[in-house]
Amino acid sequence: MGWKQHRRQSQLPSLHEHHQGGRAHPGSGSFGRRYVRRLPQSCGGLNAVTSLNTVQQALQNRGPEALLLDEDGPSFSGQDVLARAKGVTAFLTAHGIAPGAPVAFALRNGADTASLIIALMSAGYVAVAINLQAGDRAIEHALKHSEAQAVIVQDSTVSIVKKLSKAPCFHRDTVLDQSGDTAPVALAPVRGEDIALLMYTSGTTGLPKGVQLSHRAMVAGGRNTALAHQLTESDCALCVLPLYHINGLCVTLMAPLVSGGSVFLPPKFSVGAFWHQIRDRACTWFSVVPTQISYLLHHPEPAEPVPSLRFGRSASAPLSPDVQRAFEQRFDVVIIETMGMTETAAQLLANPLPPGVRKVGSPGQAVGNEVMIADDSQREVERGVEGEVLIRGDNLMSGYLKNQEATAQAMTDQGWLRSGDLGRMDEDGYVFITGRLKELIIKGGENIAPREIDEALYSNPAVIEAAAFAVPCEQYGERVEAAVVLKRNAASDEDELLALCQRTVGLFKAPSRIYVMDELPKGPSGKIQRLKLQEIVAAGGQSKAS
Repeated sequence: MGWKQHRRQSQLPSLHEHHQGGRAHPGSGSFGRRYVRRLPQSCGGLNAVTSLNTVQQALQNRGPEALLLDEDGPSFSGQDVLARAKGVTAFLTAHGIAPGAPVAFALRNGADTASLIIALMSAGYVAVAINLQAGDRAIEHALKHSEAQAVIVQDSTVSIVKKLSKAPCFHRDTVLDQSGDTAPVALAPVRGEDIALLMYTSGTTGLPKGVQLSHRAMVAGGRNTALAHQLTESDCALCVLPLYHINGLCVTLMAPLVSGGSVFLPPKFSVGAFWHQIRDRACTWFSVVPTQISYLLHHPEPAEPVPSLRFGRSASAPLSPDVQRAFEQRFDVVIIETMGMTETAAQLLANPLPPGVRKVGSPGQAVGNEVMIADDSQREVERGVEGEVLIRGDNLMSGYLKNQEATAQAMTDQGWLRSGDLGRMDEDGYVFITGRLKELIIKGGENIAPREIDEALYSNPAVIEAAAFAVPCEQYGERVEAAVVLKRNAASDEDELLALCQRTVGLFKAPSRIYVMDELPKGPSGKIQRLKLQEIVAAGGQSKAS
């Protein structure tokens, strides 16, 4: 398929001690779907935007209040961004690029970058996100595969793009400055089914796939996040994830857009500056990945009160319960574990805010979309039974660009998206992720979930990052190995960690080898790539390991 348009609490509530596998008895009756939290009365303005279908409408629905806050430059309201959308349309049209065309952006974070991305989508262009950390091969593929008619760059990215693509490059500041000098044009109407964003997945094998997200999906993704976290016009997000990643773009940008709030956009994540930024800008929430939580937890800077902060949000990879508890105790802030995918415009599951029950080891309940646990034939299973996590809702992708086969494999005839994640749902609708279909370790015919070993390793306070993975083995077919990153000058070693795993998960599941590395390979979302670890070990790349 080508381009075809179709308040902080004084004391933290304790985490509910309900670990993975809090399973109902088979045959207990209720099944695992139809758990969709709706808009509560406390969500105020969100009830007025449930009919929004496009990014353009979301901007038009806002008042004069600031939407985008910059570290050094000016802030922008929704009306400012609408004006920019008209100017950007005039600029691109003058260069022969009409609305509906794919236009790539290779930009670092900031209010100007965010305003340009929203302006592109609002004007009817397909914004093509270029992951600046993906490497030359993946960037070249995205630019060619998307058929981007232009690439918007800045000083730090222009050389990367020019060596990989013949598409015309326009400097971000030139586009914004000249669009302000150009007579604006009226924005063409945009439909909910029109594609707003093309974002390439960070798949563990092969070339990335282009995920097409419609305007309806983008708005639904932001609305579902706002619903889950009860965001209002009084909330201000701190965005420290790149806007070429779905968490940064759909969670910390689209959610404030649809809920009337604002977002502060420093150029990058900084462990040393993180809490100062929250205090200085009176941010009420943030969204990060577990790796960032670990680095913040192990940073020596003393914790200071941040009275504006309501909660933090973790996504993109499972959060170790031990890390979550330690972080909450040290910084006196609630961490809400969630789950999302590029294909679902970010969030698909979330734990509730206090006083709601947060369950240890679960990314929560379906919020604004449906979630079902299914067997190999995509039939719904009973509560407590393991199966594949399936999702359905307005936030789903329209499909993979130019890849009907992959789209057909991912989507069922009933409109469900297959996540590729294994999990169980309990009687309250909370989902517990047990692993990835492609990452399961099958040792001697027994399925072993890597996360179980990860959590054993994270129980050692010296461990910053951990990942278990499968290695081919003549005796068992596959054996378990793992890799960790330790705190600087940590006294722990491989023998101590092996003994910890043997005590915690048993000798059969425990790793036969643990590599202590300087860093673990990650995708653009910050998720540790287990399959890449397999490749590194197979290639004898243990040079990073001690």
